[in-house]
Amino acid sequence: MSIVVILVGLLLAFLAFRFIAGIVKFAVLAAIVIAVIYFLSQGSL
Repeated sequence: MSIVVILVGLLLAFLAFRFIAGIVKFAVLAAIVIAVIYFLSQGSL
């Protein structure tokens, strides 16, 4: 029984890690896009 609980916990931890990594990648991509739009609106690019 405890082995099943450990496996489920590891699976949930793995999915949570993948989810957080995806959010971080999306945030970095959004930051880059915002920076490009900012520079273009300033006319310095």
